[in-house]
Amino acid sequence: MEDSPLQLAKREMQLSLRNKPVWVGLFAAGFILGLAGPFGTDQVLRLIPRLIYWTALTIGFYFVGSFIGTFLNRVFAAWNLPFWPSVVIAGAGAGLAIFLILMGINIALFDVPLDCATCHIILGANVVGISIIVTVAIVYIQQSLLQSAPVQEGAGAPAILKRLPLEKRGALVSMSVSDHYVEVVTEKGTELLLMRLTDAMGETGDTQGLQVHRSHWVALDAIKGARREGAKAVLTLTDGREIPASRTYVPSLKEAGVLPR
Repeated sequence: MEDSPLQLAKREMQLSLRNKPVWVGLFAAGFILGLAGPFGTDQVLRLIPRLIYWTALTIGFYFVGSFIGTFLNRVFAAWNLPFWPSVVIAGAGAGLAIFLILMGINIALFDVPLDCATCHIILGANVVGISIIVTVAIVYIQQSLLQSAPVQEGAGAPAILKRLPLEKRGALVSMSVSDHYVEVVTEKGTELLLMRLTDAMGETGDTQGLQVHRSHWVALDAIKGARREGAKAVLTLTDGREIPASRTYVPSLKEAGVLPR
């Protein structure tokens, strides 16, 4: 049960909206650009309007680019295109969208000559190129974090709970793969974490649970019911959700007493 490209893009947006470092970085970048006044904005805007202009553009373009880039990258992945070419094409698509929005804003606010095709081509190439570079850099950093994510082992409380906000720390219910993230569900809420499912399972501590699918892990205490569907199975959890169990993991469910032998 993987998210659709649109659902994943929305989740990425929600994560960014709740991420304080992202907002700090965006305001800092907007402030620096406002002071520098690139692309001639220092000639047509005073300092305060220029700061507002660049801060608004930075925030808007970040979220537009992130949304479109994530959406396109997931679409290309569904088409089984090579990973890095997909990232580059997604970055170019996001850059093109940003360029069109930028042109619309500049036409509305400034006296932009529409007959200077060379000017628009140069600006578009710069925007698309920067978008590709930023997209590739972000994905590379994410991949590096995935490869270096530490697996914390030990008895007692699940170490993975330390990664969650305080208000969402509770008994583990399930963990599911969502692209590069793991959706951790507890009795107190849901959170997406940038890590691998195998690493997340290594941080469950004394919680008794089973991997029931290549994309799902469930806590045994959270299983309310189970039914067979051919060679596979479907688990009903205490929160009402249903999690599929693939044929590979049915023997483990039988061993745990979840399914009859």
